[in-house]
Amino acid sequence: MFPNSILGRPPFTPNHQQHNNFFTLSPTVYSHQQLIDAQFNFQNADLSRAVSLQQLTYGNVSPIQTSASPLFRGRKLSDEKNLPLDGKRQRFHSPHQEPTVVNQIVPLSGERRYSMPPLFHTHYVPDIVRCVPPFREIAFLEPREITLPEAKDKLSQQILELFETCQQQISDLKKKELCRTQLQREIQLLFPQSRLFLVGSSLNGFGTRSSDGDLCLVVKEEPCFFQVNQKTEARHILTLVHKHFCTRLSGYIERPQLIRAKVPIVKFRDKVSCVEFDLNVNNIVGIRNTFLLRTYAYLENRVRPLVLVIKKWASHHQINDASRGTLSSYSLVLMVLHYLQTLPEPILPSLQKIYPESFSPAIQLHLVHQAPCNVPPYLSKNESNLGDLLLGFLKYYATEFDWNSQMISVREAKAIPRPDGIEWRNKYICVEEPFDGTNTARAVHEKQKFDMIKDQFLKSWHRLKNKRDLNSILPVRAAVLKR
Repeated sequence: MFPNSILGRPPFTPNHQQHNNFFTLSPTVYSHQQLIDAQFNFQNADLSRAVSLQQLTYGNVSPIQTSASPLFRGRKLSDEKNLPLDGKRQRFHSPHQEPTVVNQIVPLSGERRYSMPPLFHTHYVPDIVRCVPPFREIAFLEPREITLPEAKDKLSQQILELFETCQQQISDLKKKELCRTQLQREIQLLFPQSRLFLVGSSLNGFGTRSSDGDLCLVVKEEPCFFQVNQKTEARHILTLVHKHFCTRLSGYIERPQLIRAKVPIVKFRDKVSCVEFDLNVNNIVGIRNTFLLRTYAYLENRVRPLVLVIKKWASHHQINDASRGTLSSYSLVLMVLHYLQTLPEPILPSLQKIYPESFSPAIQLHLVHQAPCNVPPYLSKNESNLGDLLLGFLKYYATEFDWNSQMISVREAKAIPRPDGIEWRNKYICVEEPFDGTNTARAVHEKQKFDMIKDQFLKSWHRLKNKRDLNSILPVRAAVLKR
């Protein structure tokens, strides 16, 4: 426990720990023969055995009841011609469907509260076709209400309003989770013991309404997952998945692409939710850091608004795109957390130091989701408002941080000397991944891009310091429209 934390009973009982099967995987090692079997499964998948799922309602479309589920079939149902035009693309069916909450973006005046949302609200039909059950409702993640910080100045008020307008809604998360559930069932036709995880900003608390969905396909349980070769085995697995998407799911998935990068992915767009997804294989560290960041996100009430506005700022100034040699969103979030840890009066601690048992790199996957529930809120003596923290963040990286000799470490809650390894030598920006120790900012490999990043920090700091208006560094109206 923190010495200055709010004590209280955890929002779950021991029974939830005993009976919950969230993230449970069966130990599996995929041999060459099993990969051949997966290809055979792809060629002989019997989709008619699939059971119907709950229906997802988008907007004002009415629920549609049919006798069978299309389950991502690429062809129309025989009786589809009798259905309303605006409802033909519905794919989830359940007699207990509750309407999806939509168009609730900005809370009513005076209701400046937000909660750690339960990951998923829906009840799922048990999977009687595949060997591994789908995710169940997470009863132990009851909402923990956190009062938003007060905004007594114009700049802080602008930050809060931008956060409330652009933050990911539960309805957004629900759409991504329903798609994940359906895709997991489809992929299990190829790899029966595999599991599909939603990771990244969609789940870590720092997502926006326009955030893409990141998916991690786990085909090997620990400790065997380290044996996956991303250049050969992962590519072969994703090739089968890509073929499955193109042939059997073309009615609901568009633009599937196999990207043969260092870590290969399948990119695609779900036509129903209109969400873009990236799917990788066995990137286990991505699952771990999702829940570490989720814990930080809800640990202190200034963290999420500050991170969101900084991501918007970086995107506006074109320094938030690892594919173009600048900073990834993950690196930016770690930079914000590091700054909040290194203030004279810290706003955040190092969770990995205080709770090593909850954030150990060796903890089994089916336990990682419990960490956000085991950590109570953190009470900092630092009373800086959001405007001052944004200004301090820009100043810290513009004038104080030593880029040449220091590494950003959230794990240590301080700037530490750069290691002498090849991954850190001659790198412009060094941000330590909290679990595997790699450099998350390795994409910044050109001096021109590095100078552009530093220049934006310096210019934005001067502008914001002089005007104390968020519009001086980030057009708020444009950021809101982009969501």
